[in-house]
Amino acid sequence: MKRLIIIFVILTGLFHISGCGVYSFTGASIPAEAKTISIQYFPNNASMVEPTLSQAFTDALRDKFVSQSNLTLVQKGGDLMIDGAIVAYTVKPIAIQANQTAALNRLTITVNVRFINIYDESKDFETSFTRYEDYPSDQDLAIVQQTLIVQINEMLVDDIFNKAVVNW
Repeated sequence: MKRLIIIFVILTGLFHISGCGVYSFTGASIPAEAKTISIQYFPNNASMVEPTLSQAFTDALRDKFVSQSNLTLVQKGGDLMIDGAIVAYTVKPIAIQANQTAALNRLTITVNVRFINIYDESKDFETSFTRYEDYPSDQDLAIVQQTLIVQINEMLVDDIFNKAVVNW
């Protein structure tokens, strides 16, 4: 009797596991056939160029897909493919005070992204993603820039990951 219960529990567990398909704790919904992803380098085509931005953004995007999915990163021709460019990098004053000076500045980054899923063309997209961070105007951009870039990149990468494989 005890042996029968153990076998039942094991079989029930196996059925639950096999019925789940491809599942990730991140909520990613990746086709079972998809094993690879290729993410091309994102050149910085913005009129204001930050020299480290392209590499930092591309690396963050690659790291997200490798760490949050079971996909293998390949140079070209992945089952899922991402490419694009950084098209805007701007700093603008916001929150103007009574003395006509800005209390805050806003760093904004926009990337154009093209996503291709060779197994499900309905998931393909080409769109722009924009994110920003504000910082006090009494701080020099050169001092806070790298921290802001990391924060903005993280938000952009999350948006791209969610649109590509989480279907939010």
